[in-house]
Amino acid sequence: MSDDGHPEHNAPDSGPTLRVKALEALLVEKGLVDPAALDAIVDQYEHRVGPRIGARVVARAWVDAAFRARLLANANAAIAELGIPSGPEGEHLMALENAPRLHNMVVCTLCSCYPWPVLGLPPAWYKSFAYRSRAVADPRGVLREFGVELAPEVEIRVWDSSAELRYLVIPMRPAGTGHLSEAELAALVTRDAMIGTAIVNYPPPAAAKSAAE
Repeated sequence: MSDDGHPEHNAPDSGPTLRVKALEALLVEKGLVDPAALDAIVDQYEHRVGPRIGARVVARAWVDAAFRARLLANANAAIAELGIPSGPEGEHLMALENAPRLHNMVVCTLCSCYPWPVLGLPPAWYKSFAYRSRAVADPRGVLREFGVELAPEVEIRVWDSSAELRYLVIPMRPAGTGHLSEAELAALVTRDAMIGTAIVNYPPPAAAKSAAE
């Protein structure tokens, strides 16, 4: 089971990963590193800081058509308007807008290039060989494994991220959210939706399940 529930996109740890784990274990054993502190740092960057920033960008694009146009024309400049620095791994960013008949999906077939400033740390499955190899060859099948079933008429465009250019997917705003504030909209946006391996639902699945119960 992967950290995100996508075991089919995991691969055995590589040599560098094994060496990092061995070094971490040694530092923990000698009392030089607190494993709980490491876990907190990773969680902060993987699930809180980065994705929350990207979600702010998406929500603003949903409520402000002029900002959305500027974001699509020059993502870095538009994001800077929100006080978000480009930072390392995000100097050259391009926004991709999903539409009823177009779904964008991002991969890095070479390694794991990823827009850290707006999405935080890349998930394990994004770096896996299974995802990197199949996202281009069978994007519809990969999306299906992530729980995204698209109609046959929806075109899927796969974008290969690189050190020179990284991508942020602007998912479609879900129906029925006209009454939500910008902050409430941002809370709906997930990291996976900004990679293109999920769609934004309203109400969120958990909320819908609770209401049904």
